[in-house]
Amino acid sequence: MKDLFKNKLLWSFVGGVAATVAGSKFAKSDCARKAAVKSVATGMQLKDQVLVSYDTIVEDAKDIYAEAKSKKEAK
Repeated sequence: MKDLFKNKLLWSFVGGVAATVAGSKFAKSDCARKAAVKSVATGMQLKDQVLVSYDTIVEDAKDIYAEAKSKKEAK
């Protein structure tokens, strides 16, 4: 019986089962849901900001290209 309490494999298994049970309880909790919703909302806001920045960069690049083309044709 003493050897049973010294068995590292057994304690690893028991720890894994405990972590799984605790993790599943946490995943189903309101706290976890609120955190997940907040994370997804933040990600969506970040995506929108990146798209706006990208559109601005593309417009600026097109303006620079058009200006360079007109200067080239003027020479």
